Amino acid sequence: MSNAFVCAVGIGTVFAGLICIIFICKIMSIVCGLFPEKEAPAVASAPAARPQSSGAIENKQEVVAAVCAAIAEDLGTDVKNIKVVSFKKA
Repeated sequence: MSNAFVCAVGIGTVFAGLICIIFICKIMSIVCGLFPEKEAPAVASAPAARPQSSGAIENKQEVVAAVCAAIAEDLGTDVKNIKVVSFKKA
């Protein structure tokens, strides 16, 4: 067998497989289109939000740690190299 024949059979097999995938997707699209869509069940009302206590953050140290970790990751440095001078809610 020549190299050209092996390449031709390989490329032909790949394209035949891709064409089969296209036909399978088209058939599945038609089959899925035959079934009516079910409406999503009504979502229960969201639980009441917790009342904000005069703008104070309950777990401020955890929030500061998370923000510092995100900044350190973005800057590509260690969290130890970041000094927080002030942290206020905007």
